[in-house]
This record gives sequence, C-alpha cells and structure tokens, in this order.
Amino acid sequence: MSSETTSGITKDERHNGVAVSTKEVDTAAQLAAGLSGTLDPEEALRIRKKIDKHILPLMCSMVQFMDKTTLGNSAVLGIEYNWLGTIFYLSYLLFEYPQNLALQRLPVGKWMSANIFVWAIALSCTAACKNFTGLFIVRFILGMCEGSITAGFLIVSAMFYTRKEQTLRVGYWSQIISGLLAFGSLHIQTSGFEPWQWFMIITGIITLILAVSYWFLFPDSPTTAWFLTPDERVKAVQRIKENQTGVENKHFKKEQFMEAIRDPKTWLFAAFAAFDNVPNSLTNQQSLLVASLGFTFFQTTLLTMIPGVVEILTIYSGVRLAARLKNGRAYVGAIYFVPALVGIALVNLLPWSDTAGLLVGQFMTGICTTGFVLALSWLGNVTAGHTKRVVTNAIILSAYCIGNAVGPIMWKAQYKPRNHVPWAVIAVCYCVCPMILLVIRALLNRENRRRDSEPSDEVEDYFIEKVSEDGKRIEVKVDKEFMDLTDRQNHDFRYVL
Repeated sequence: MSSETTSGITKDERHNGVAVSTKEVDTAAQLAAGLSGTLDPEEALRIRKKIDKHILPLMCSMVQFMDKTTLGNSAVLGIEYNWLGTIFYLSYLLFEYPQNLALQRLPVGKWMSANIFVWAIALSCTAACKNFTGLFIVRFILGMCEGSITAGFLIVSAMFYTRKEQTLRVGYWSQIISGLLAFGSLHIQTSGFEPWQWFMIITGIITLILAVSYWFLFPDSPTTAWFLTPDERVKAVQRIKENQTGVENKHFKKEQFMEAIRDPKTWLFAAFAAFDNVPNSLTNQQSLLVASLGFTFFQTTLLTMIPGVVEILTIYSGVRLAARLKNGRAYVGAIYFVPALVGIALVNLLPWSDTAGLLVGQFMTGICTTGFVLALSWLGNVTAGHTKRVVTNAIILSAYCIGNAVGPIMWKAQYKPRNHVPWAVIAVCYCVCPMILLVIRALLNRENRRRDSEPSDEVEDYFIEKVSEDGKRIEVKVDKEFMDLTDRQNHDFRYVL
C-alpha cells in the first residue's frame, strides 16, 4: 500500500498523497491540519492586537541592552572599562550555538526566563566585585546568558508575526532608562558603597523582576500561548501561513543544518553582522567619549541618554519606511548609514574646541543602528525550516559577537583624545555594510527570478494522523506551509527584498 520515500515520509496510495511523520512537520501542523479557507481580515487583526498586547511590552523592555549600557555608564561612575567589553562578547560567542540548540529543544519563553534570572544575579554581583578577576567572571556569565535573548526574540517574532509585521516589531529596545538610572545613581551617597555599585544593584533587581515576568507571561509558541483560546491559537497559526516558514519543529534536522552552512546568504548576513558591530564598541565608549570633552559626571550621564533617543526615533522611522516601500529593506538599511558617515566626518574634522559639533557628530553615528535592525528582521523573513533558522541565527549572532569582541580593542590610550584610528576603522565598516546589504538583495532577487521562470512544483498533498474528538485516529491534510520545509526545499517560497 505504501513505500518509503524519505525519513518519516511515505507515499500512501489510498489518498494519492504523502503520509508524513509528525516529527517531520511543524508543531502547528496538528492545529492547522484539515483547515480550509482564509481567515477573516478583521479577525486576523483582532488576534494580532491581542498578541501585541501580551508580547510587545516584554520584548520592548530594556532587558536586551541593559547589561551593555551598564558597563558604559558605570565606567563614568567609577568602574574601569578595560577589556571587559571584549570578555562579554567572547562568552556570548562561545555559548551562542548551544543557546540556539536549547531554544529549539526547550520551551522558548521558559529558557529565556531562566537565562534572564541568572543574568540578573550576575549583574547584581558586579557590585560586590573588588578586582578584575571578579569582573571577568560576572561579565563572562552575562555574555553566556545573553546568547538566548536576541535569538529567542527572533524565533518568537517569526512564530507570531507575518513578514511585514516582523519588520515593524524587531528592534524596539530602549537604552534611555539605563541612562536615567545612571543619573539617579549619582545622587545616592552612602559610605563604603559607590554610585556604580548602586547602579548595578538597581538594574539587577529590575532584570530579576523581568525574569519572573518572562516565566509566567512570555509565550513559548502560538500553539500553547496562555492568553489565546484554543480557537484563537488555530487562527494565530493560520494568520502566519503566508510566511511559508511555519512555527517551530523540536527535532534537529541534519539536512537543514548542512543547508544553512552551504547557503551563501548565511555568510553574507554574517559578514554584515561582524562589520556592523565592530563600531558597536561605541555603546560602551559613549560615556567615556562624552566625558573626554570636559563634561561632569552628571552632565555626561544625561547626555548619554541622547543616543538612545536617536536610535529609537531612527529605528521607528526606518522600519516604518521599509514596511511601506515594497522590497525596500536593503535600500532603506543602506541609506541610514549615510548620516553615520557624515557624523564620523564631523568628529574627525571639526576642531576640538567645537564641543557642540563634536557631540552632534558622535550622536549621528547611532542612526545606522536601523540597518542592523532591518537586517535581523530580514533574516527571519528569508530563512525557512526551523533547524535552518536556528543554525542561521547562531551563525549570524556569532559573527555579531566577533565584531563586538574586536571593537573595544581598537580604543587605545595612544589614540586619545581624537581617536582618529578607531573612527577610521568605524568609517570603513560603515562603508562595507551597505554594500553587503545591496549584494544580498541582488542575490535574492536573482533567485526569485529564476524560480519565477521555472515550472511550478507538482502539487502534492500531505497527510498526518490525528486523533478526532471521539477518539478515532484519522488522516487529515496538512498545508505545505506547515511541512517545515526550508526556503530552498520549497520552490514556492519567494524571498522578500
């Protein structure tokens, strides 16, 4: 009656289709099996608003950047910066792949919560550090834990949102609150306890509260989301069918791993992430650079909130623009590097006495953060197959770590106060990044045209076994979109540009 074709997949003559093991398909296949028709737009909008209400407040918290900015703000409050930025990212790099594997095998929300909890403890323990060894240990732990955060956000965004919605939602993580806390910490005067130590304790407590919130409130998947009814879970899955990327699959697939490694766009995105994040050392250097212009501790902590404002405004405008312009992600991302290059020119060419101009130039460099945010959301849009997505995320975030680990090394004492050499390196990186984005676009556009010119795949029905309400085992049809196929395996997949 049937013959084996691939692992877990058999050709079944009874319904002239393909019987598929539940291990091979997406976790949403059980919910989506047997569904027909399209979801009412108004109902889809209602579901999306409900998802936003429960997910975005947690994703838009300052948890993503809190540990990075605490080091920069603490530097001006009295803690030595040194090589601690590099240590953080070397740890991040070391644990990035294991973290992504854990995110695939374990409940996403719970795993992120556990990491944030450990992160909060380590952040608080920074206040007790008396030497470089102690700081080294806590920074190493912080890097290990953060490997789950960005990767987890990318996975959850792809689970709950359409391609266009992902572009609008990736990247709203604020640094303003960290600057306000640093400013407030300066006013705490206690014997034997420095302002930077209070700053670490306060941010650690806030992060601990977030860890508990994530455990109880952050969903693992739309198929199990606590805030959705069983009917709404089905509709949430149906809503993202157009992505052709499914929700998730808990089984590691070796063939998808190899495809991710061999895919040229994986390494182009990785190159972009590495080059774009060498300049990210400015995140920690910002307060030191501002202080070098002659500002007091109080003035410096207030001024270092401005880059956070700049980034929020430019990211918001950038993602909105990219969502409105059809196939314009690469173009928008590339354009936002231009103001950053102008800012670098101002920092290097204006006289040292022009404090206002130097500040403006320095703050303009944060505008290009939009490019990285768009690249992250774009990556999720053009990568299908859960194992492939997990492996690709690990590679890109590992490249991100390499760039961040290299960055702090270039800020040496002999380059002060103008730091022409570090700024020159940053300028080169910001010239290379937009070119990489445009190369990725050209590559994906060419592949879309090739697929358009080829005959469509033979339509084949897929079936899985499902237990009906009366306890009987029945076979139900599953849409191709929930077969956990990669973007290369699915020839109906088209890359957004």
